[in-house]
Amino acid sequence: MSALVADFIRAAAQLSDPRFRRVFVLSILLTAALLAALYLLWSMAVAAIPDMRFTLFGAEIGFLDEAARWLAWAAGLVGLAFLMFPAASLFIGFFLEEIAAAVEARHYPHLPPAKPLGLLETIWDGVLFTLTLLGANAAALLVYLISGPLAPFVFLAVNGYLLGRQYFELAAARRIGFRAARRLRRRHLARVWAGGAMLAVPLSVPIVSLAVPVLGVAAFTHQFHRLNGDAPAPPDA
Repeated sequence: MSALVADFIRAAAQLSDPRFRRVFVLSILLTAALLAALYLLWSMAVAAIPDMRFTLFGAEIGFLDEAARWLAWAAGLVGLAFLMFPAASLFIGFFLEEIAAAVEARHYPHLPPAKPLGLLETIWDGVLFTLTLLGANAAALLVYLISGPLAPFVFLAVNGYLLGRQYFELAAARRIGFRAARRLRRRHLARVWAGGAMLAVPLSVPIVSLAVPVLGVAAFTHQFHRLNGDAPAPPDA
């Protein structure tokens, strides 16, 4: 567990790296733009809803119509909070190589250059991951509701598995290919799953969840090299 914590600490510490910080800021700006566009569309849809003209005992109650609109706008904001991470994960394909390369340049400069993954391949993989994440959490919603105090653990188990699988395989595939990355993940399933569960903790916190994709790629790059037996360079290297 201490090694997993160290992976995340090293990933967060690299936010001071200008190259790393640039990717971090760009991914957040793109995510914010997408969320703003979605909310604009939602607001236009709400504004287009005709007046319902609620009545009670034959008397029209005008404030209920306005209240319904405010509730619809508030529901849109709540929806955006839940969509923050899925939206951010859509853009990680654009920055995967740059994030992993920045981590390796600082901590593993002695390794030969990695073979970059195809941009379209990583973007498509990100789209599938986002849809899987949304579908899995939607399917698990009933379990969340009936599990009571165990709901947080169910959330961590479901999302920890998905996050660990996605980010570990992406980080590893740059070096050993997707098939070998999948085999390595299965061989160390518990460790990768635990790393994903740690990454899932900030997933439920709005705004903070925007940092999860960037930090996830960085942290699992460290985890891959550790499980693959690649020692980091000495601090003074």
